[in-house]
Amino acid sequence: MTDAAKVNLLGLTQAKLEAFFEELGEKRFRAGQVMKWIHHFGVDNFDDMTNLGKALREKLKARAEIRGPEVVSEDISKDGTRKWVVRVASGSCVETVYIPQNGRGTLCVSSQAGCALDCSFCSTGKQGFNSDLTAAEIIGQVWIANKSFGTVPAKVDRAITNVVMMGMGEPLLNFDNVVDAMTLMMDDLGYGISKRKVTLSTSGVVPMIEKLGEVTDVALALSLHAPNDELRNQLVPLNKKYPLAVLLPACNRYIAGLGEKRYLTIEYTLLKDVNDQPEHAQQLIELLRETPCKINLIPFNPFPYSGYERPSNNAIRRFQDMLHNAGYNVTVRTTRGDDIDAACGQLVGQVMDRTRRSERYIAVRQLADEQPGVVQPTSRN
Repeated sequence: MTDAAKVNLLGLTQAKLEAFFEELGEKRFRAGQVMKWIHHFGVDNFDDMTNLGKALREKLKARAEIRGPEVVSEDISKDGTRKWVVRVASGSCVETVYIPQNGRGTLCVSSQAGCALDCSFCSTGKQGFNSDLTAAEIIGQVWIANKSFGTVPAKVDRAITNVVMMGMGEPLLNFDNVVDAMTLMMDDLGYGISKRKVTLSTSGVVPMIEKLGEVTDVALALSLHAPNDELRNQLVPLNKKYPLAVLLPACNRYIAGLGEKRYLTIEYTLLKDVNDQPEHAQQLIELLRETPCKINLIPFNPFPYSGYERPSNNAIRRFQDMLHNAGYNVTVRTTRGDDIDAACGQLVGQVMDRTRRSERYIAVRQLADEQPGVVQPTSRN
């Protein structure tokens, strides 16, 4: 059997791995043994699985493999942030970022090579879209990071305590693979991360938010970025399909369905003179009045040809204070890893763009720079 025809066990949930062993004529408990070797010990060689008989190991070598994405590079920031560039099967490269802070270690994981949504302030979106990642390529980012910290065999004091699906791509547009990967993150035979510490961030794919509530109870974050439909249509084009009057009730239903005191995380990127004014803060206060939430303000991280600027510290504090005085739990995300282009909104990778969006975008921006006031960048789905 060629490698291409082999089953990659890295991305199989416990239920799927049990089914695989049944197809092999083996007992279902073998799935638990192999999961521990893969995720607790970082093993990718069946010969190292010493509690499996030789005949089974040979059978596995003929029918299966354990293969993570190829690591192209690993960079470490002066603030301790790490960034991995990994190559996936489509040939594109995606990025994974680890952020250590206050005793936590948060891994920001990508779900797609590029992104189809084209949010105007995000460098990932300007790279266009190539492919969905497989479950193995998504969980493989956790697997690679975990091994790099020497936390295999598995330890109670782990480097990775939180995972956020906030890297490249829109997770809900790669639903099945993302759900399988998150299931592995939370499984005790996988990485044993609490459901409260696995967060999926979406730009607002409403039907998939509804579906998500049927299959998992991970934390939910909404990339909001604007307090009204007119502005959000410009910044997040998906809003034209799922406006705020539809989106926020869907998020509220998801949070209510968790059956315990849980909150929606609101991600709001602050753009100078675009969405950072007092009137925007007041609109946001009113918009979220009925939504149990905490608000994460993200000062814009510049990238070439973006057309946007970071607000002043005074403007950021003013916006935060208005929300805080209205009773909201508000934090300002500290920029981390910008010296290795690992800050929020800066993940680019090397996307083999099927949409040709990146070359159109750069051409428009260059023309705008040459002829100020004549042409402006446009968002295209």
